[in-house]
Amino acid sequence: MRGGSEIVMEEENLSEAQILVDSSAVVVGIAISGTKKSKYVIRWALEKFVPEGDVFFRLIHVRPKISVVPTPMGNYIPIARVRPEVAAAFKKETEWETTKMLTPYQKLCAVHKVETEVVQIESDDVVNALTGEISKHNISKLVIGSSSRGLFSRGGNISSKIAESAPSFCTVYVVSKGKLSSVRPSDSESNLSAKDNHSDSRRTTSNLSSGNSSSPSEWTDQNTDQSSTASYSHRSSTTTTSLASLPLQRFQAISTLNQALSHRRFDSNDLIRQRILSVDDGAESFLSTSDVNDVYTAASSLRSLSLDEVSIADQASMSDFTDLSSASQINMDFELDKLRIELKHLRQMYAMAQSEAIDASRKLNDLNKRRMEDSIKLKETILQEEEAKKLAEWEKLQFEDAKREADYLKQCAEREAAQKREAEAKALHEAKEKVKLENALVGNAYQYQKFAWEEIKSATSSFSENLKIGTGAYGTVYKCSLHHTAAAVKILHAEDAYRTKQFQQELEILSRIRHPHLLILLGACPDRGCLVYEFMDNGNLEERLLRKNNSPALPWFERFRIAWEIASALAFLHNSKPKSIIHRDLKPSNILLDHNLVSKIGDVGLATIVQTDITSGSSSYLVTAPAGTFCYIDPEYQRTGLVSPKSDVYAFGMVILQLLTAKPPIGLSHLMENAIENDSLMAALDQDAGEWPIKPTKELAVLALACTELRGKDRPDLNEQILPVLKKLKEFAGRAQDSAPTTARVPPTIFICPILKDVMEDPCVAADGYTYDRKAIEVWLEDNDKSPMTNLPLPHKYLLPNYTLLSAIMEWKSGEH
Repeated sequence: MRGGSEIVMEEENLSEAQILVDSSAVVVGIAISGTKKSKYVIRWALEKFVPEGDVFFRLIHVRPKISVVPTPMGNYIPIARVRPEVAAAFKKETEWETTKMLTPYQKLCAVHKVETEVVQIESDDVVNALTGEISKHNISKLVIGSSSRGLFSRGGNISSKIAESAPSFCTVYVVSKGKLSSVRPSDSESNLSAKDNHSDSRRTTSNLSSGNSSSPSEWTDQNTDQSSTASYSHRSSTTTTSLASLPLQRFQAISTLNQALSHRRFDSNDLIRQRILSVDDGAESFLSTSDVNDVYTAASSLRSLSLDEVSIADQASMSDFTDLSSASQINMDFELDKLRIELKHLRQMYAMAQSEAIDASRKLNDLNKRRMEDSIKLKETILQEEEAKKLAEWEKLQFEDAKREADYLKQCAEREAAQKREAEAKALHEAKEKVKLENALVGNAYQYQKFAWEEIKSATSSFSENLKIGTGAYGTVYKCSLHHTAAAVKILHAEDAYRTKQFQQELEILSRIRHPHLLILLGACPDRGCLVYEFMDNGNLEERLLRKNNSPALPWFERFRIAWEIASALAFLHNSKPKSIIHRDLKPSNILLDHNLVSKIGDVGLATIVQTDITSGSSSYLVTAPAGTFCYIDPEYQRTGLVSPKSDVYAFGMVILQLLTAKPPIGLSHLMENAIENDSLMAALDQDAGEWPIKPTKELAVLALACTELRGKDRPDLNEQILPVLKKLKEFAGRAQDSAPTTARVPPTIFICPILKDVMEDPCVAADGYTYDRKAIEVWLEDNDKSPMTNLPLPHKYLLPNYTLLSAIMEWKSGEH
């Protein structure tokens, strides 16, 4: 285990620097910029430090401080003006992106089984951040990636700034394109190198000074090595030429060297650093692995050559060249240091080549092994292919047999399909004929029964005041009995009432649509403008809410159910196809209750048929003159004359408020708003309705106030928002009603067959004008030619289906269950 810490940093993005730090093992750091140069730095660090022992990577990423936050519009807001939670979220997102960027490089280190640790530093000054981290953790070695300019070049790039600012105890390595570019040693390494150079210099000087005492064999070896020196001088011509030149040239070189030393006075550390830079850049072309031994031979030759020249110079003039030998010795020591560094580099390259050769041999063995396995698999595949061919031939035979059988079955299916089409065509033809026959019997475009004026006059006792039920804006309603069935007759005021728009509108709408909560039209007298409806035993909703005629109060759960029934009927009218129907006159007096308190909307004389299907999302409305009842008319409709389904929603909201309070509509919405704001809703409710549930009642009141907003676009949608809430409240009210004692529902008398004395299954009108159950009247007509009610002879035995009554019976049965 080797102590100390090492850092690798690549300078590609000034705001992105990473450092790997550890205090117990060799630490390799990698700076990430997202380019291929990052991988070069990582691989150099792995090749450099992993073979030397255990390593540990500590990644330190220096990113700029967050001062602004981007907005969706593309601009930036200072972080001080942003909410704390938004700033924290943006910082967390930035950290996550940085971690995501570092992940691939952590995985690359994990492949080489190197442990890593990531440290993120937030600072705008990369140099100070790195130097601070080095000082904090006593990092002794720093390896950084080189930029386009040299680390120590003028201009001051980030690499040079880091190298200059790094503490003196830290060694700075600069890597460029996967190779060592330069080194700035620490103080400890500089002192150690200076000592080594001083020792070598002393040893060399000692050897030169005792040259006369050398043995003859040593001088022989030196002379013999001159051939090796000549070979080496071909590769380093500059150095050999300077040493083999004339004494005058050598004297001039030494003078120049002494002059440079006197001016610059840099120590042997600087020389070593410069040689390291040159060796790393030109190591590949300087020597090969086969020339390692020549290095020592060249060194010996240089020494022998220097000694010979010194001897000759001493014979010429000992007094002039006394200092020449010492200067030559310094130059030779410098060259020896250079050769030592080059030799060390060559040894590393040789070790790397051996490692790569071993890896290549191992890969070759693996490839041979895989080739053998692939050969075995190929043989197995050939055998499987032959078996598959045999299986395919057998399956082909099976397929041909199956195809013949399928063709036969197809022919059978086509014959059956043809027979089926013929039967369907025959049934369709019979159904069309049946429809034609029924239409011929009905003889009218609308499904309603025509009554004679004398018959209506007789049934109402010449419109007796005792039979008058009520009077409206467009007509008077009388109770009567037609064909032994209780009914309500509405007679319009105008003499030409049968031509009025209200009469034709109501006749058209009620004769062609059916809904459980719309009043059933039994018939009409078009000549006099009379409409005959089913009789509603409990009158209208306004009478029950205001307790007219001493009628009992409606329980709260019945009111919840009535609200849902009215909303479902309105939704049915608004979604009518192909044209929507808007009621325009919804109010409690137009909501009738039968004997079971089932509500039905009546008086659709003011209804408007909109040409455009508003429910599909269209924004076009029918322009018309305002009509309806005060306090229930949509304020927007009054102001603009534009009618829409939201007009009925406004009136429906007023009806709900009256269901809750049993109060007149004037100022009712304002009263309920104050009650909800002051938390006095229960005091504003109708106390005769029983004990109101607080939470559901408040929910219904809030919904009603939303329906009475002044602008139509502020009101809730009937299908999407109102009906789901009312359905939930109706189910809640139904559960509450089930817990209370109930009584059996009594069917209306109009549903009772005169023969069976029970509810009819298939009502039909006989020739006498009475309605019977089809099975009962058919059995009667088999043995009798007279009416079971009048005992008079029947003109014929044809039966006309009463679809209107059948629909009412089915609705009643569905409500019963």
